[in-house]
Order: sequence, then structure tokens, then C-alpha cells
Amino acid sequence: MLGVLVVFILSWLILWFLSKEHITALGIIPTGRRLKAFFIGMVVMAIFCTINFLGQAYFKEINYVQNADYGISEVLFSVWWTLKAALFEELIFRGAILYLLIKKLGVVKACILSSIAFGIYHWFSYDMLGGRIVPMIYVFLVTGAGGWMLAFAFAKTKSLYASYGLHFGWIVMSIVIFSAGPLGDSLFIPEGEEVELGGWPTLLFFLWQAIIVPGIITWYLLKRYEAPQP
Repeated sequence: MLGVLVVFILSWLILWFLSKEHITALGIIPTGRRLKAFFIGMVVMAIFCTINFLGQAYFKEINYVQNADYGISEVLFSVWWTLKAALFEELIFRGAILYLLIKKLGVVKACILSSIAFGIYHWFSYDMLGGRIVPMIYVFLVTGAGGWMLAFAFAKTKSLYASYGLHFGWIVMSIVIFSAGPLGDSLFIPEGEEVELGGWPTLLFFLWQAIIVPGIITWYLLKRYEAPQP
């Protein structure tokens, strides 16, 4: 939680010294509309993430079984951890810096820069530097596309709530439900001898994460928050 507080304070200072604006410029004050955007984003991304994991499980010929050693206290800890992790990254990549870049460069250029930074950041968070180039490119494209989607959600809604909901919805499912993350085995764990994905299934799930899901969210945001006609 200390990291979140530090980033929050730094964001406030950046906004004040560079733009003479308060942290509320990031749309952090809760309103009914913003909370609705958070919960809708969370649910939609949870569904998309579930499709991703269950689809891959089918082609890998594995099943997910409940972890008998994972109780309510572990669930609460993991959910709290993912809430903090998503908020930390949102404040960094969809916070004050993106807000100022949008004012300076416009929405598209600012979101592209944010997505590139988000993709590169995951080389460090996944400890991939110095590794094989193909997995690095794969991670960069997938997380970079996700970064575009989250940055565009912030830009169109003018609030962190939508991007935070989208971000949290995906990682809470992947980390807490499907045990794919730094916390290790969670609520459900894979069972069976895993078959390595290859060929068109790999392409399919790459497109799902890098093109289809970000594309659907971008399309919705464009339709939902399109500029009013004169």
C-alpha cells in the first residue's frame, strides 16, 4: 500500500507543478457513473479473461480443479493484492503523466506512448530482459495492446475508474482464480499433462488478447463516448 500512496502523492505534485491542477483532475472522485464504469469494466474483462483461460485449457488438454488448501483468508489477501497492484499501475500509466500527455499531444499519440511504456514495463515485471526475443515480442504486443485499451478508456471517460475496472477484472481472474501470476497456486489449479500450444491455437489466443478484446473495448468506447454532433 505504501507504493500506491507514494505514486499518488507524486502524481499530485506532478499535476500541481506542471499544470496547476489538483489530483481530482484524474477523475478520482466517485460518482454513480464512474462506479458503474468500474463495475461494468470489471465484469466484462472477467468474462473475457475466463474465455481466454478456459479456451487455452481446452487446447492444452488440462482441467482446472479447486485448490483444497486455498481458503477464504487466502482469497481475501489475493483480491486485496490485485486491487493494489492494478491501482499502482493505473496511477503510473493512466494517471498524471498520461493526463498531461493527452493535453499536449492529443488522445491517440498519448495513448500510443502509454501503451509502449506499458509493454516495456512488463519485460521488467515478468523478468524477461535478456531472454528469448520471440516471447519478449509476444509479451510486448499483448500487454501493449492492453495498455492502449486502458489508456483509451481513461482518455474517453476522463476518469481512472473505467481503466481500473478493466485492469482489475482481468488480473483478478488470472491471478486469483486461474493461478496465473506471482502469487502461485490460487483458487483453481491446472490438472493433467499439459500439451504445448502451437500453430493456429497460439495465433487465435494471441489475436484474442492483442486484437479482439482491446478492439471490442475501443469500439465500445468510441460509440459510447463519441463527440456530440453540432
